Amino acid sequence: MGIEQQSGAGERLVSASGLAGTTMRAAVQHCYGPPSALQSSEVAIPAPGRGDVLVQVGAASVHLGDYFVMTGEPYVVRLVFGLRRPRNGIPGRDLAGVVAAVGKDVTALRPGDEVFGWSTAGTLAEYACVPADNLVPVPADVSVGDAATMPTSAMTALQALRKIANVQPGQTVLVTGASGGVGSFAVQIAKAFGAEVTGVCSTRNVDLVRSLGADHVVDYTKTDFTRAEKRYDVILDNVEAQPLAAVRRALTPTGTLIPNSGRGGRWLGPIGRIVTARVLSGFTRQQLKPFTSVGKRQDLLTLADLLTTGQVTPVIDRTYPLDEAADALRYIAAGHTRGKVVITV
Repeated sequence: MGIEQQSGAGERLVSASGLAGTTMRAAVQHCYGPPSALQSSEVAIPAPGRGDVLVQVGAASVHLGDYFVMTGEPYVVRLVFGLRRPRNGIPGRDLAGVVAAVGKDVTALRPGDEVFGWSTAGTLAEYACVPADNLVPVPADVSVGDAATMPTSAMTALQALRKIANVQPGQTVLVTGASGGVGSFAVQIAKAFGAEVTGVCSTRNVDLVRSLGADHVVDYTKTDFTRAEKRYDVILDNVEAQPLAAVRRALTPTGTLIPNSGRGGRWLGPIGRIVTARVLSGFTRQQLKPFTSVGKRQDLLTLADLLTTGQVTPVIDRTYPLDEAADALRYIAAGHTRGKVVITV
């Protein structure tokens, strides 16, 4: 019989042996396809490996990358996630929740700890196995819903601005898609780094972007920032609605452009645009630096600090119950989210 653990939130947790043979609810897909391919099903609770943690999921957030993996398009994603069908039938990458059990080699976490982090898949479920190194404690007074929004989108914004662009106090930073998942974090993080921030968004999101701390807001339905006189040290382009040549006009002579929409052709996705940016970088003093965010525990700890100090506050557009995960991904695909979409479990 498993030993029950009582968490601070009053949730009853059991050891791995107590969970053996039991089932959980999960959003499951057996093939690539549209959101209708996701079905709410009962599946076995996974067992943590030696270095893994079994997390009782409180909330998970979804982003455009989850949609790409679900549909298998662009086809290049199948090289990583499975050629004919997903290797892991439960999608989802980001989560926050309570440790239910730990593997034999895990010493830093124990049942009852509230944590958030990322996995390669499997977070749209009542339980998920996550490598211990991919988890950090949820800061005090931060909800699991807010914490679940952070791992992919906020980490992407942090790495783009700190590692790729090396944003310094006083620099000018422009963020397109400033009201979206990555953009809403990027505006706040750039401000935390001391930059003068301009956000680009639609009319309905102007007040939101201003509330995030943007010094200036450009309504793209009225103004084309690539044709304005203002020049920027850094442009984080989360939309890529304009040709590279046009966006470069808005850069200073030695400025840095980071293309980051993730979209592109059906076969190779953004790879063609990435290659073009790399080639152009060899013929200009401007830096064109497309990149792929890689999960790092130290960056997650930095984000936890930004949450604790109030320098970053997640924007949550909508929440869905686990049984409506397909609707959440359908909404993400429409491309008009304000901040993040969270699935509560």
